Parts: sequence; C-alpha cells; structure tokens
Amino acid sequence: MNMIINSVHFKADKRLETYVKEKLEKLPSVFDGVIGAEVKLKLDNTDIPENKIAEIRLMVKGNDLFVVKEAKTFEEATSLAAEVLHRQLKKYKEKQRGK
Repeated sequence: MNMIINSVHFKADKRLETYVKEKLEKLPSVFDGVIGAEVKLKLDNTDIPENKIAEIRLMVKGNDLFVVKEAKTFEEATSLAAEVLHRQLKKYKEKQRGK
C-alpha cells in the first residue's frame, strides 16, 4: 500500500511516522482493494488541548474513504481515525459483495 504522510505547521519525527504506518498497514487485511493512503497531520492554533488533527484519505478501488479526527496527541487522533476507517472498510466491503 502506498502511503504519503504530510505534517502541517510542524515536523513529524520518525517515531510518529512509524506509528501512523503501523496503524494503517493493518487496514488492507479488512479489504484487499486498498490502494493507498494520504495522511495529513495538522497542528491547530487554538487554546484547547485537543489541537492535534489527523486527516486520512484511504484510496480503495472505486472510491475514497475520508476521516478527520481531533485529539490531545497525534497518536490518539490517528488511532481514532484508523478505527473509523476499519468500520468504513467493513461496510464498503459488504456493499461490494451485495452488488
């Protein structure tokens, strides 16, 4: 699976990039039509502690799945987004079988 990780308003370290890759590399086991992923990690300029944003666009055959999650850490936001994508992939897979 091709994966592009972009960080906006900060420089992501290797540990964070590795964490994101590990979380997303599990998704093709749910549905083998996963082509790639674009991850955008953003640091929001607000006073609230939940200012870390993970936007993930998962490219699958025939469609794209998109999730945006905010949390106190990038790891938490990525984990939440990966869980949502996991559920979305299951639904998408069931839809494809129904055709």
